[in-house]
Amino acid sequence: MRKDKGVMQIGNRKIGEGQPCFVVAELSGNHHQKYEEAEELVREAAKAGVDAIKLQTYTPDTITLNSRKDWFIVGGKDQPDSWKNANLYELYGTAYTPWDWQPKLKELAESLGLMFFSTPFDDTAVDFLEGLNVDFYKVASYEAIHIPLLKKIASTKKPVIISVGFASFEEAALAVDTLRNNGADDIVILHCVTAYSDTPKFEFANLSTIGDLKNKFGVLGGFSDNNSGIEIPIIAAIVGGASVIEKHFILDKNSGGPDSRFSIEPSELKEMVDRIRRFEKTGDSGLNISQDRINSALGRPQYGPASAQEAENTFFRPSLWVKADIKAGEVFSENNMRVARPSVGLAPKFYYDILGRKASCDIEAATPVSWDLVEK
Repeated sequence: MRKDKGVMQIGNRKIGEGQPCFVVAELSGNHHQKYEEAEELVREAAKAGVDAIKLQTYTPDTITLNSRKDWFIVGGKDQPDSWKNANLYELYGTAYTPWDWQPKLKELAESLGLMFFSTPFDDTAVDFLEGLNVDFYKVASYEAIHIPLLKKIASTKKPVIISVGFASFEEAALAVDTLRNNGADDIVILHCVTAYSDTPKFEFANLSTIGDLKNKFGVLGGFSDNNSGIEIPIIAAIVGGASVIEKHFILDKNSGGPDSRFSIEPSELKEMVDRIRRFEKTGDSGLNISQDRINSALGRPQYGPASAQEAENTFFRPSLWVKADIKAGEVFSENNMRVARPSVGLAPKFYYDILGRKASCDIEAATPVSWDLVEK
């Protein structure tokens, strides 16, 4: 693996050893699809003192298929009640950020001194963001296995921040190799706990993974926090070796929405940033965190799901799907096969292995791709 260069440049900012922690405020769907609310979130992020604002660039059509087959219905005991029995297409229709907002939000963010970037979920989103001239990209935990998307992002030759979430070590290694082999030279890997807890779960944080990722892959490391509260990301920044901290935030947690239960409000975001900056200046965050709690949060290096809830959430990963009816003997192509959520079909890494091969039988649209559907 390549030796850690220590510092990397993103736009006009330096990230890494000896540099201030790069703090990212994640909007996600916390704007409730109200543009004025999205603008207010950007303004509040700037007031809180973060370095960057991050959006997500997808539509229901670019992230999943519009189907009510059982595979696409959200279940699971740990999913919010509002999600259950909805299909993924409907769910993402309530959460996505309209693309025509994004140039305006970028202009606003930059006028307030913030960097602006986004998480694309398919090739069209990368092309769109290239049109906005973003300086760098984010890869979501779930898309860390989306090899075709990683190749597209890497081809821009811009810095990449990638969350690996519950990826296995082998999946994380393939992601890094794919990015590097296709043009991405500067990479930050974020450890991420994808349990989405409304209370901080110190025992599942395993922040020691940050240092392990840095050492094993020769990259900068960070933490994307999907817990409520601010203690765990502060620990990640002050003792966990995180050069980047990403945190979901919302104007009012009581307003609801898909990410409200684990997001923090502007006052909490400001306190988190202030505590991190205070530590950088004085060596003391001013936050009373016991050593036992710190040790619990540090845990041990963890690859793969660390809890039953994380294992359940692997459902939301992408996989290979038939998107248009295929006749027996017809060739799998970009016109009839795609990567989409959920994770019922073969892993996206097999996309290029199947492309150009023939179907072994008639296949209906919205069917997960499996090896028995491919001629030997």
